[in-house]
Amino acid sequence: MKHVAALAGVGIKTVSRVMNDEAGVSQATKEKVLLAAKQLNYELDVTAGSLRRTSRRTNTVGLLLPSVSNPFSAEIHRAMEDALIKKGVAVFAASLDDEPEREEAMVRAFLGRRVDGMVLTPIATNQAHIIPDHSRELPVVFIDREPVGLQADAVVADNAVGAAKAAKHLFDGGHRKIAYLGDRTDIQTARERRRGFNEALSELGVVTSALPVRENLHDVESARLAAIEILTSQDPPTALFSSQNLVTFGCMRALRELGLNHKVALVGFDDFALSDMVDPGVTVIAQHPEKIGALAAERLMARIEGDSQPPQTYVVETTMIIRGSGEIPPPTN
Repeated sequence: MKHVAALAGVGIKTVSRVMNDEAGVSQATKEKVLLAAKQLNYELDVTAGSLRRTSRRTNTVGLLLPSVSNPFSAEIHRAMEDALIKKGVAVFAASLDDEPEREEAMVRAFLGRRVDGMVLTPIATNQAHIIPDHSRELPVVFIDREPVGLQADAVVADNAVGAAKAAKHLFDGGHRKIAYLGDRTDIQTARERRRGFNEALSELGVVTSALPVRENLHDVESARLAAIEILTSQDPPTALFSSQNLVTFGCMRALRELGLNHKVALVGFDDFALSDMVDPGVTVIAQHPEKIGALAAERLMARIEGDSQPPQTYVVETTMIIRGSGEIPPPTN
């Protein structure tokens, strides 16, 4: 606050009033203070009182996920809570909606609350600017996607390997016209799954450039429309591979609407609740978010408690779960 006050040419009490959004400060003065705070990367320390008491620890960590409403993200959140509650640590979670600006804002918000560490799903193409220089010592573990521009632990699934398993499974079932429906191409995991899918089929002699591909599908409705378009084309595929759970939901709706859920095979990336209760059950590549969340919590606490070994990337293997949809054979004619 002293530095902000000096740069803005005001008193410390004025800075406090502005940062706490209190009345009694002119708009011009408020703007000067906020500009100075931004230039100095200053965030209001909402836990300063607790820090003055016994230790610098707040027993809180920040968890930043693409969307806390997504079943995959929700399972990671729960796994981290289950692991950290035993240590008396609270988990604050936030949704990033895969928006780089929101990512930066939420990181700053958590830093302002003096969390002991963060678990973050990276979104921006480079994370070097996300965490200010004065907070670079904060323990951070990345999940689902590896960071760029920062050296830190990461816990990820074997995305390319999992997608390759799905492609080979459909190929072994007799399918040659397999459509790929994928997430946003600016997301690392989506690119890895597309790579694994293409490489596996290419090794099996399939010309992947001739296969239907629809990408940048980030919700159920866009995936449903894309699947309907492909399935009603003049040369429709005999199988679909959907690269994440929301895309899978869209494909399931399209297949049911068109009466093709028992005629066109489907393998999805990500398991989800009640996937065995639909007709047919959905064959999936399961990522095991409960393992990812637990391992991320373990690594974060180790860093908070002083582990100084070089950063590593920990890969959690995927598992194919066969339930019926991925085993539908192609038509014989």
